[in-house]
Amino acid sequence: MEKPQLHTILTPKLLDLYDAENSIVVIIDVFRATSTIATALYNGAKEIYPVADVQECILLGKNLNAITAGERDGKVIEGLQFGNSPTEYSQDVIENKILVITTTNGTKMLQMALDQNADSIITGSFPNLGAVCEYLISQNKNVLLGCSGWKDRFNLEDVLFAGAVVSKVSEHFTIHCDSSLMAKELYELHQKDIKQFIRKTTHWHRLEAYGLEKDLEYCVTENAANVLPLYNKEKRALLIHR
Repeated sequence: MEKPQLHTILTPKLLDLYDAENSIVVIIDVFRATSTIATALYNGAKEIYPVADVQECILLGKNLNAITAGERDGKVIEGLQFGNSPTEYSQDVIENKILVITTTNGTKMLQMALDQNADSIITGSFPNLGAVCEYLISQNKNVLLGCSGWKDRFNLEDVLFAGAVVSKVSEHFTIHCDSSLMAKELYELHQKDIKQFIRKTTHWHRLEAYGLEKDLEYCVTENAANVLPLYNKEKRALLIHR
């Protein structure tokens, strides 16, 4: 039996080169959107609505009586209640609540996957690495690991996570993809010192200025919030896949 294919997309600008329509697309935005999404659902959020536009976030939040959250360039947006820090979404804050969130990179990548009629969309980061890998293996479909990057540019942390996925699922997929091979090598080289290695990334230096070091270390902690956020196209929301 032929194995499904897996590819790694290093930046959103490359997504249209791949067949999203026949693939599961994994949205990866390690610092910090997809880490926050997994954490909020793990701590009891009912559903999460990712939106690309700030005004849409505000209006939808009012209509749904939801918590609104978002950042641009690492700063909380005026008019929204929370930022994009996973530590903000403890159980006592988010349990049984609805979250509407907009971010610089991750929600944009998700919208692009929707525009290209992705077969299905999930979100992934180190805190839910195990759940992502289990789902991809169980579905037996082609996979696109979509790195959100930073304003369409390559970044290391998203590629590290893609590499972690490739490292753990590769025997179940056909992988003729240099970006996947590179990501796998990078992860396997640094998996034991990942909290030190990420300090070299440009995004670390960008967010460190806001005192977010603990946040960023959490975002590369494997299986700290091990649930699978699956995008429901009818609701236009992320829900825990059960």
